[in-house]
Amino acid sequence: MTPRAPDPAADATRDLLTRGTLTVRGRITDASNAVLFATVEHEGTSLPCVYKPVAGERPLWDFPDGNLARREVAAYEVCRAAGWQLIPATVLRDGPYGEGMCQVWVGEPPDADDGDDAGEDGPSGPGGAEDAGESREPGAGESGREEPAPLLALVEGEEPGEGWKAVGFADVGGGRTALLVHADDSRLRRLAVLDAVINNGDRKGGHLLPRPDGRLYAIDHGVTFHVDDKLRTLLWGWAGEELTQEALTALRTLSAQLAEGAPLAERLGQLLTGAEVEAARKRVEALLSSGRHPLPGGEWPAIPWPPV
Repeated sequence: MTPRAPDPAADATRDLLTRGTLTVRGRITDASNAVLFATVEHEGTSLPCVYKPVAGERPLWDFPDGNLARREVAAYEVCRAAGWQLIPATVLRDGPYGEGMCQVWVGEPPDADDGDDAGEDGPSGPGGAEDAGESREPGAGESGREEPAPLLALVEGEEPGEGWKAVGFADVGGGRTALLVHADDSRLRRLAVLDAVINNGDRKGGHLLPRPDGRLYAIDHGVTFHVDDKLRTLLWGWAGEELTQEALTALRTLSAQLAEGAPLAERLGQLLTGAEVEAARKRVEALLSSGRHPLPGGEWPAIPWPPV
């Protein structure tokens, strides 16, 4: 079995991704862009990872061509600067198919013998609606390990139950609707703030990777940092509510780090345009000024589709 890093978001993991020899083992066939399962090896340590070469990016109408990988790295850098370990270690590096994003794999890696089809679990480990807990009850899984508690659910009625936050009503077929809810979870609340900062246009349930040890990781941050408001997320449950003191502290840290000449501003300047860095700076200041979670903008669909 391929050894795994003890902490997917640790600096040591990032360093291994940067320095290690990158070997492609297979392809994730259900991804919209080229997503390759790979390993990095350095000084006797091997680590499973995802490699997304820029050459395999599919053009988008509202984002410049060939820079989704850099946006993924920028999202990790912002998360890291805020003091939150929500995004697995992510670097920009050369690989067998040119420059691309390399991110540590979260969860059980696929069987390398699968060849071109490295599995259908998502680009950074077992994702999808099931792993986000959309319909699963907590308890022991097939392996006997305690499974993470659900983070998303569809429920009857017009109000969420205790411990849940309402997102909106969803069409479940047959002329029926159900209330989409997410857990009132401090990890998700941090992620909602982070998404507001990076202007995440695609926060789906399948991008949430809760782990049995209680940690939560989030993946797929290619459509971020646009200068226009494009926030689309399933985490609207706190919209308009006051930010936590933890969030305000993280935002103040980001504000200082985004000042001209500061380390984060310099790093983002290598990954994004000047206008995009300035827009991120303004989003942080707006959140600090209001002291509240943002509301949907109204000029862009607020919830991504499909939601998982």
